[in-house]
Amino acid sequence: MTTIGIFVLAGFMITVSAIAARGTDLRSERNASLQDLVAAQALLNEDLREEAETLRGDVERLSEEQGVDEELARAVADAGHAASALPVAGPGVRVVLTDAPLDVRPAGVDDDALIVHQQDIQAVVNALWAAGAEAMTIQGQRVIATTGIKCVGNSVVLHGVPYAPPYVIEAIGPTEAMEDSLTQSRAVQIYLQYVDAYGLGFAQSTFEREEFPAFVGAINVSEATITR
Repeated sequence: MTTIGIFVLAGFMITVSAIAARGTDLRSERNASLQDLVAAQALLNEDLREEAETLRGDVERLSEEQGVDEELARAVADAGHAASALPVAGPGVRVVLTDAPLDVRPAGVDDDALIVHQQDIQAVVNALWAAGAEAMTIQGQRVIATTGIKCVGNSVVLHGVPYAPPYVIEAIGPTEAMEDSLTQSRAVQIYLQYVDAYGLGFAQSTFEREEFPAFVGAINVSEATITR
């Protein structure tokens, strides 16, 4: 094929592509931001959670109608408590983490140092678990053994749902022990240095009684081993 023929063919293909696209970007789907994808997944996760909760209610209703062996019922209740699949209530500790104020922009300091990250939330969570927390929530969502906390842009994603600050972490359990654990945690102390230096928020308080919802998502654990 001659050089002129190649140029003619190329021009023809470009024209056909333009007509087929009707003036739109042929790769527009690649322009979707990561946050848009996370938001879409969050809506899907919420729908799935509602469906799972409905099905769980159906199972409980049918079990009551059929009658359940008392020993089996106790075993199921114990397993449900261990898996955070049952609501709980009691006293505990509340920690609230917030980004630095928008007008705080120290010279030479990266913006990442002025916001709450997943490791900051995880530091608080780990300190509370280490002190014997019996149950925990983040942003009102029940935390389980397989809960993952991830940063996406300026949001923190928990169980597929993105959240903006302030980040509220609540734990039911031995109040004094959990407060002591937060004080002794090296990771929490590092975060508090950023609080002092750049104005990030850290508020700690106790409560006499809070009710935590049951976890309603998929646990997806088939085996587990306790290590000491």
